[in-house]
Amino acid sequence: MVRFSRVGLRYPEGRGAWALSGLDFMLEPGSFTWLLGPSGAGKSSLLRLMHLSLRATEGEVQVLGADVARLPRRGFPGLRRRIGVVFQDYRLLPHLSAFENAALPLRIQGVAEARLTADVREILRWVGLLDRADAAPAALSGGEQQRLALARAVVSRPALLVADEPTGNLDEAQARRVITLLREMHRLGTTVIVATHSEALPVEYPAPALRLEAGRLVDHG
Repeated sequence: MVRFSRVGLRYPEGRGAWALSGLDFMLEPGSFTWLLGPSGAGKSSLLRLMHLSLRATEGEVQVLGADVARLPRRGFPGLRRRIGVVFQDYRLLPHLSAFENAALPLRIQGVAEARLTADVREILRWVGLLDRADAAPAALSGGEQQRLALARAVVSRPALLVADEPTGNLDEAQARRVITLLREMHRLGTTVIVATHSEALPVEYPAPALRLEAGRLVDHG
């Protein structure tokens, strides 16, 4: 599903410093994996390589069977449509309703209106927001906004779901609810990787983990 081989990443503005170095790991299809490490360890950079918003400086990144370095530009849109991304800062569009934010991936794909409406209503019901479908993002609580961001990420039923600190801004109850939804996606067959600096969540919800320190993988188990 995902394979990193001797992967390194250096940002042009980083004056030669490596954000990631020597990464070797594989995510099996249908797995759930924690990505652990303190702030600044490189978790977001690794996830950006995984959801194709960055290209590695060195090494080989394979995602959903594609060698990213050799993938022609025309191949990126189709591959990205198979990857769902949940951002810590939600990235909801303030001028769109909750329904339209969740529907955005399907509209970009040109899905017919009848199917789009059914799929969006189903996913909003799943995250507990169907009664808030007409609300603007600003009218939602932080937990509701994060669940809406999750709904948008999974409405097109991605093969790979990448979540970057999805509970970082939530209270304990809301964090548990979001993790429960992510684990449900895993049970439905999606490959899920969740970045967190929390040490408590992986103890409460045991699963294999990758641990980063200063851009290097120090544990894979």
